[in-house]
Amino acid sequence: MNIKFKMGIISLSAALALAACGGEGDEDTTQNKTTQEETNGMLNEQSEGAENDSEKDMDHSSMNHSGTGEVPENLKEAQNPTFPVGSNAVIQTNHMPGMKNAEATIAGAFDTTVYTVSYTPTTGGETVKDHKWVIHEEIEDAGEAPLESGEEVLLDADHMEGMQGATAIIDSAVETTVYMIDFTSTTGEQVKNHKWVTESELSSK
Repeated sequence: MNIKFKMGIISLSAALALAACGGEGDEDTTQNKTTQEETNGMLNEQSEGAENDSEKDMDHSSMNHSGTGEVPENLKEAQNPTFPVGSNAVIQTNHMPGMKNAEATIAGAFDTTVYTVSYTPTTGGETVKDHKWVIHEEIEDAGEAPLESGEEVLLDADHMEGMQGATAIIDSAVETTVYMIDFTSTTGEQVKNHKWVTESELSSK
């Protein structure tokens, strides 16, 4: 009886020890899972913050989203644009809220050099940085394209309040086809003759 009793105690002790080890493993797994979830949450917040910062840098709230359809006299129509006039495309940029993923109708296609520019509005206020887009033909006495980054120019475009007549610095230049488009934003706003979107900012339906 004593031997059986002792063996029973040993078996019980072993079972308890195994249960304790199993519990510690579960606890470690739970802690690891919690830590991973917290890390993922922090990365998501950082990503969202970066997107928000990017949108702030590209604030076009004072932009004249619709236009008259008039273009500079010396602007050349594109001969074989990827998106011909009258065709449809999907917008892949967000110059204004509700623009991205909206369906656009091409109202004009032109071959030119487009620039991102930084300028201080003639109406005062903070400097607008990396504004997209101003075309070569919307710069006073532009000369030959493309202009170099860092060059100082005078703007002859009225895409935003205080833009026309403002002194600007060229940030970057791209030779491409630019489009004037009509679209209804995903927020319901109807926009006519919006200037400009580049070919890389559009995709086929």
